[in-house]
Amino acid sequence: MSIDVNVALTTEPAVREASWTERDVLLYHLGVGAGGNAVDPAELRWVYEKNMRVLPTFALVAGQGISSGSAPSAGLTMPGIDVDLRKILHGGQTLTVHAPIPSSGTARVSSRVADVWDKGKAAVIVLEQTATDSDDGHPLWTTGMQIWARDEGGFGGSPGPESVATLPERKPDTVLTSRTGTGQALLYRLSGDMNPLHADPQFASAAGFDRPILHGLASYGVVCKAVVDGMLDGDPTRVRTYSVRFAGSLYPGETIDIATWREGDVLTLRATCPERNGQPVLTHATMEVRP
Repeated sequence: MSIDVNVALTTEPAVREASWTERDVLLYHLGVGAGGNAVDPAELRWVYEKNMRVLPTFALVAGQGISSGSAPSAGLTMPGIDVDLRKILHGGQTLTVHAPIPSSGTARVSSRVADVWDKGKAAVIVLEQTATDSDDGHPLWTTGMQIWARDEGGFGGSPGPESVATLPERKPDTVLTSRTGTGQALLYRLSGDMNPLHADPQFASAAGFDRPILHGLASYGVVCKAVVDGMLDGDPTRVRTYSVRFAGSLYPGETIDIATWREGDVLTLRATCPERNGQPVLTHATMEVRP
């Protein structure tokens, strides 16, 4: 076993400074499909620095672009955890936005292992990050990443909370559609996730895929942008929380259909791929929004 649960849970949080520029934000927005119509004012606000808005999902890559100098990782390595890259899968993601993310800035980011769940043949490692503004100390965002580690379970730990995906018993209020680009994974990886699964056909084949797949967090961002554009009047500051489970892979060039149901300030979402008979991409998906 490559996980020492006690060490992982008792290690003090790692703290780092994360800095980003407008260029990093622009590159991220392009990586989640913004700018498809370069003369549309609604698209330009994502990909042109004049009056630019910042998607809240940029928090997941802030300070991690290739210009940061961080090298590609061979796996998940931290105190108490050393798991090979080929054995891990991003299972779920949560984001809580405490304040609008500036188009350039510096944050103090604290990272820790919040939990490790025993799923039998696999373990789920829950990584939590909190970010505060480096200048005034105000909270910016909190994220929770669930990493599925194959063959690392069976240590007798808690299986974690049960989560059942329930959808309202009515037709969706809205169905939004976003088509990804064939080179989108190659563009998105420049925001920091250099996993060869998203670029190297041989690596992808060895992992059981026909070809490189799109990053789960890219799909996460694509859906967020579609909802902000289609339901929140293009205002990213209205997103309060956003939680999903990654249910299936998406190949660059495929389409995401996003069924949405609104009940008060909570949106329930379900993202599927129409090219593969509605195969789920994101499930257990909710977004809490501000008025």
